[in-house]
Amino acid sequence: MTATGTTTKGDRTREAILARALDMACRVGLGGLTIGDLAAGTGLSKSGLYAHFGSKEALQLAVLDAAAQEFGDAVVVPALETPRGERRVLALLDGWLACGRLRLPGGCLFVKASAELDEQPGPVRDRLAELHRELLRTIARVFAGGITEGQLRPDADPHQFATDLFGVMLGYYHAHRLLADPGAEARARAAVAALLDAARIERTHQADLGSVR
Repeated sequence: MTATGTTTKGDRTREAILARALDMACRVGLGGLTIGDLAAGTGLSKSGLYAHFGSKEALQLAVLDAAAQEFGDAVVVPALETPRGERRVLALLDGWLACGRLRLPGGCLFVKASAELDEQPGPVRDRLAELHRELLRTIARVFAGGITEGQLRPDADPHQFATDLFGVMLGYYHAHRLLADPGAEARARAAVAALLDAARIERTHQADLGSVR
């Protein structure tokens, strides 16, 4: 993109390459993603692809960033457009479940790459880890909004909720994608409902707070 914000032909080509690379990485993993296969899949030359990315590692990093962007656009941004509190938490859950149900590459790649890169230290693993940490921080902030709105207990731990929700979603992907469990989504929703129930301010306590005000 140019300094004026105009998308160039080179930008559009790079975006098309990354979309193809992201789709391929979901099937063969980041390690199985090669410049040669990507060239064959896009109809571009290897030299043309190297001109865009320079190395396989640079391509892998770009694919991770593209996956994060897709996940953010499909899941996080719509959730942040809803009112703070439980509604925003549930909007985040809805988008995330849909991401898995529709097999959007942005969500699937993070699950696949987490296992693939677990024992492979380096810049690509570091980037993946930081993207996961940022997602956990985002979940924690969304949950904390429920505390601010007086819907969730002041002593509830946003970071614990983020960890628990993340675990539920990893279980959902495993059950839905690998086991083809038709009840995967219902169980995930039930698990998150239990987490919110445990963190919710009791109605009697809310009434007491209202009388004090």
